[in-house]
Amino acid sequence: MSENHLAILGGGNMGRALIGGLLRRGTRPEHIRVGEHLEGARAALSRDFGILADEDNTAAVQTASLVVIAVKPQDARSVVEPLRAMLQRTRPVVVSIVAGVRLAALQSWCGAGVAVVRAMPNRPALIGMGATGLYAPDSVTAAQRETAQRAMQAVGEIVWLASEELLDVVTALSGSGPAYFFLLAELLTQAAVGLGLEPATAQRLALATLQGSGQLAASGDGDFVRLRKEVTSKGGTTEAAVRVFDAVDLRGIVARAVDAAAVRSRELATQFGAER
Repeated sequence: MSENHLAILGGGNMGRALIGGLLRRGTRPEHIRVGEHLEGARAALSRDFGILADEDNTAAVQTASLVVIAVKPQDARSVVEPLRAMLQRTRPVVVSIVAGVRLAALQSWCGAGVAVVRAMPNRPALIGMGATGLYAPDSVTAAQRETAQRAMQAVGEIVWLASEELLDVVTALSGSGPAYFFLLAELLTQAAVGLGLEPATAQRLALATLQGSGQLAASGDGDFVRLRKEVTSKGGTTEAAVRVFDAVDLRGIVARAVDAAAVRSRELATQFGAER
């Protein structure tokens, strides 16, 4: 991305994550401009990253070849629609990381002929270890997809999806997923404290186990079934715990939880994603 001017609209957590990732990947600060309406946030962006942050979104995007929309769903239309004439003239690739706002609405606000890609990153993007699902319609060219892909790879792994509807599943899996793992670590910590461990010790062990398990899975082929079986010796302690999980239908609970998150994602899309 270092050869292109990139504009990010919104200097919140995800905007900052993307800026940090791009800089780590070699993008020069002068090739990134941010549109941010909060004065304090603009000052922090300039101080922390050495980039130019504008109050005027038009100034931020006027020479951009890639525009990333990183604002709240309820603010998306008021941010994008006033830029329509500019976007029509300059024809950048537009990547939206706005949860719930559908392509039909984004394309309506940007105007015909502007390449729009939707992306759903997750919170570990803040440390460059995110997981992002991407979707683009057939009208987006291979070169335009590559532009979007290079930007989002700055904050972690990316996967392309076959349909926009699958972004709801990605939201339920990787978007909300960190909270599921944090909840399990929290519950493990509480259970260990209940059995006599000091809270600080239990938290330290749970954190190390969470981090180490992820690294172990990532270091191999990611076969979760095999990895679980390798830890679960017949007649051992892990098997005793897994039997309890099976008895309360943990698999079914997880399936219902992920389905509930996907349903809520579709509901939010209806709420914020209409063209209005």
